[in-house]
Amino acid sequence: MTTTPGNASSGLPGKPPVVDLAAWQAARDELLVREKAHTREGDAIAAARRRLPMVELDGTVEVVGPDGPVPFLDLFQGRDELVVYQHMWYDGAPHQGQCEGCTTTAWHLKDAAYLNARGVSFAILTTGPWDEVAAYLEFMGYTQPWYSVRGVEAPVGGEMGYIACFLREGDRVFLTYRTTGRGNEPVNGSLSLLDMTPYGRGEAWEDKPEGRPEGHSPCWYWRSDADGNANWGPTSRPVPQWTRPGATPVETLGRHGHHH
Repeated sequence: MTTTPGNASSGLPGKPPVVDLAAWQAARDELLVREKAHTREGDAIAAARRRLPMVELDGTVEVVGPDGPVPFLDLFQGRDELVVYQHMWYDGAPHQGQCEGCTTTAWHLKDAAYLNARGVSFAILTTGPWDEVAAYLEFMGYTQPWYSVRGVEAPVGGEMGYIACFLREGDRVFLTYRTTGRGNEPVNGSLSLLDMTPYGRGEAWEDKPEGRPEGHSPCWYWRSDADGNANWGPTSRPVPQWTRPGATPVETLGRHGHHH
């Protein structure tokens, strides 16, 4: 199967104006002043984040993984810090019907080697029942630690779609930070790279120059068929899953009967 999502198309509308190198450099230097200010403010916010207070929670609360129920404390894997991504879940949905935004976030967190090197463990939590979650992990080819937090209260369970950070002191566990809506974006390197391109993310809310293509809803291109056409039908799946060795359209019907 040849899969070519996002193929090049001829005659892109609304291209940037063409100037000589000196004019481009002048415009680039002007923007750099704003970029540097943005970087410094981001550093200051991160410094303030490190100074937030924390709240203690019950580290013995059980979450369900491949080995059955385990205490939340186990997710630290003996390290002092833990970052989790709380993945939304649609009960009974076919594999291709799970949350597009969470799918792209989880895909960018396939490996925690660099976090581990700094003494930080990582896991993905979701409210889905474990049997559905396990089948989905196999479909997506995921190898990260996943756990079901079905029925578990916040901040371990509760509302999904966020990043949360925890600190351990012996057997005591503390919540130190949690994102809100747009706070997940630092994980998604693809969004950051798209923000550097002239056509951006292709989303409707973006401020675009006159003549650029109309945007779509967020995540619109994160599910596609085998030919890279964005859709949510029975032949679709999360785009990265098409890169999995042996992925075929036959599998896209999933295990479950209906589609969200």
